[in-house]
Amino acid sequence: MTQQANNPVSGQHPEGFTHIDAKGEASMVDVTEKAVTAREAVAEAYVEMQPDTLRMIVSGEHKKGDVLAVARIAGIQAAKKTADLIPLCHPLMLTKVKVELIPEPENNRIRIETLCKLAGQTGVEMEALTAASVAALTLYDMCKAVDKTMVISGTKVLEKKGGKSGHWQMASDSSDTEIAAEAVSLSAQSGAAVVVRFFAGLRETLGCEQIPLSLDTETITLAEVKALLIKSHPHWAEALSAKNLLMSVNQQMAKVSAQVQAGDEVAFFPPVTGG
Repeated sequence: MTQQANNPVSGQHPEGFTHIDAKGEASMVDVTEKAVTAREAVAEAYVEMQPDTLRMIVSGEHKKGDVLAVARIAGIQAAKKTADLIPLCHPLMLTKVKVELIPEPENNRIRIETLCKLAGQTGVEMEALTAASVAALTLYDMCKAVDKTMVISGTKVLEKKGGKSGHWQMASDSSDTEIAAEAVSLSAQSGAAVVVRFFAGLRETLGCEQIPLSLDTETITLAEVKALLIKSHPHWAEALSAKNLLMSVNQQMAKVSAQVQAGDEVAFFPPVTGG
């Protein structure tokens, strides 16, 4: 008798299961009464491969053509088709889909990062995950004839924004935590430090996600921040001098003339790609 009472089929709504109705049947969640908010999700995946395979892809020597371009388009298309692939997902009117494929020769792999955005009543984590997954599958499909050892791994949501749960971000690894702690410590000691962050492909190019930067004056411009970074890391000069580099101060997009002061967060982004 107790077992029957706890069985969804008995007619009792299974506590905590949002995708099962009172009859124990699969059901798409009713979001009719939910508020429309700006929503965003970032996901990633990795495709590991032989060094020769990666070199072939990066050099554009693959007989099937531009592998990265095809995988990028596949990821964008997949995000739009998520509701057709995942049974209980809501059809969404996405306003932004971005798919980046970043070669990592030091790890013999390609990192895929996806971004999905909209203004709506439900989140876009599944769309971002689907984009990353299909981009990885497409890359595998195009290269399987030359490398059957490829491995797809690490598919996960990195960050989501919007909705009742607000902003969530995957915990950084220990090295990132140490760098952040160093920045906080430096700021507390000198009273004149900012944290500089690097995103997407730029993060991979520089091999750094964030770094503390001490200031000699109360305020400096973003142009001066770049100059200080290049002075301390000369091998970053080419990447940070890119004409179409995007920048922000305290999560607000800014120009090189923008003022930066102690306690601010500065971020640099590569050019936006995707659809």
